[in-house]
Amino acid sequence: MSDALPSFSQRLLSWYHQHGRKHLPWQQDKTPYRVWVSEIMLQQTQVQTVIPYYQRFMARFPEVNALADAPLDEVLHLWTGLGYYARARNLHKAAQQIRDQHGGVFPEEFAAVEALPGIGRSTAGAILSLALSQHHAILDGNVKRVLTRWLAQAGWPGEKRVEQSLWQWAERLTPQQGVADYNQAMMDLGASLCSRSRPQCTLCPLQADCRAWAAGTPTAYPQPKPKRTALPTRHCTLLLVVADQALWLEQRPASGLWGGLYSLPEFADHSAAEAWLQQQFPGEHTLTALSGFRHTFSHFHLQISPLLVQLSRRPPPACMEGVRQLWYNLNQPANVGLSAATVRLLAYPELVSARSS
Repeated sequence: MSDALPSFSQRLLSWYHQHGRKHLPWQQDKTPYRVWVSEIMLQQTQVQTVIPYYQRFMARFPEVNALADAPLDEVLHLWTGLGYYARARNLHKAAQQIRDQHGGVFPEEFAAVEALPGIGRSTAGAILSLALSQHHAILDGNVKRVLTRWLAQAGWPGEKRVEQSLWQWAERLTPQQGVADYNQAMMDLGASLCSRSRPQCTLCPLQADCRAWAAGTPTAYPQPKPKRTALPTRHCTLLLVVADQALWLEQRPASGLWGGLYSLPEFADHSAAEAWLQQQFPGEHTLTALSGFRHTFSHFHLQISPLLVQLSRRPPPACMEGVRQLWYNLNQPANVGLSAATVRLLAYPELVSARSS
């Protein structure tokens, strides 16, 4: 395998110059800030999904101080739909640290970048190598897939022992010259020819010494995470309180599920929801059960039962300690981040008709 090391990067770079992606929005006018935003958005999200979000985000926050000075609600609003909202909160927090601790200039030292919220070893390496051509290896999901197949690496890549081995190989294989193109090539190869389920091995520049290809088992790598028991299911009731073409929303705590986003009041069951309703909005109202659905998080399923509550008038928000509230105008929506369940329910016909009622 050692004889293959010099040619590994040469073959990969040759393939990249012919077939790699070079016209993505974050590849134009590259700066550490622009690359950073793209790398965070691309975590667990496909390129085609990210592109419109990235373009809107950069139009509103063209440099780090604009992001740092913006209210978190606006940042979350522009992130709504991308999921994994901790990424957006960390992005905003890191921008404020850059403003306050680095004079508004994105740091160029690896340790300083890695110390920012939401940035790990691979992301720091990607930012500095892609934007500034600094010599750093990367090990994101695409790179792990390429390396585990080329090496026929046994074990789940999330296991510490396996990940350490992959980092050692990533460091050995990363060339001294052309590191920006090389790292982009590794990511592109993993996203295209070396895809998860249908790798196109006959077109791969690394096929000649790929151990998984030689064994005829490329899709056996990377090996999956050890199975756990089936995800548990939790149940909740969400209240859609509507009055005068506006929907009642409450901001969730900064940490936890849908942290910092505006969401519908959530209760364990219908009885608890109705008790709150009588206390919060006493008086006459109509109550309609809407079609339920299941939303899946990484560690459990949430079975949601929505209840539509139509009030005859819109009372002012009552004071609830530690909870920010909002009458969300359905015709002129506020620029706030919304939970996934709220976004889905806003598309229900009953909510659409409430906009004109």
